Amino acid sequence: MNLTATSKEDILKASRTLIQQNGWAAVNIRAVAAACGVSVGCIYNYFGSKTELVSATVESIWNDIFHRPEDEAVFRDTLACVRWMYRQLEYGCAQYPGFFTHHSLGFMHQGTADGKQQMQQAWQHILRQLHLVLQQDPNVRPDAFNDQFTAERFAGVLFSQMLSALVQQDFDPSMVLEIVRRTLY
Repeated sequence: MNLTATSKEDILKASRTLIQQNGWAAVNIRAVAAACGVSVGCIYNYFGSKTELVSATVESIWNDIFHRPEDEAVFRDTLACVRWMYRQLEYGCAQYPGFFTHHSLGFMHQGTADGKQQMQQAWQHILRQLHLVLQQDPNVRPDAFNDQFTAERFAGVLFSQMLSALVQQDFDPSMVLEIVRRTLY
């Protein structure tokens, strides 16, 4: 066993790989240390507990799934953004089976404060991005929104549809794209 320190990113990468191969139950300090070829103590140099390790792994998975697209134009066009987000959700489900279910349901039931906070942060970030895209999209009719029907509320509707797609494992955005076209353009 290699007793030299590894990097935090190496540890998180090994954790993500363990999840991909064996599911969430595979992520524990000993298994991650073995996967990294380091001592258990080395992992504890970076993470004080299994909870901290899992929490950081969750954050790294969110970052992997919703990393910035190569084409930043995605964030200036609502239709392109919705397509991209559905592709990323599909990628996330394929790469990390059960991630969304485990993350949303598991942390809520366990009462894990860090997990709930990360989930809320990720969801709020997605909602803010959708809201921003709706505001910046030059193709949106000027009268599409008003005091009762705001861009922020419509972002919530779009996000709810995406959550529904996750539950149903249906990553065809055509219905949502049609809703956007009929409502905004």
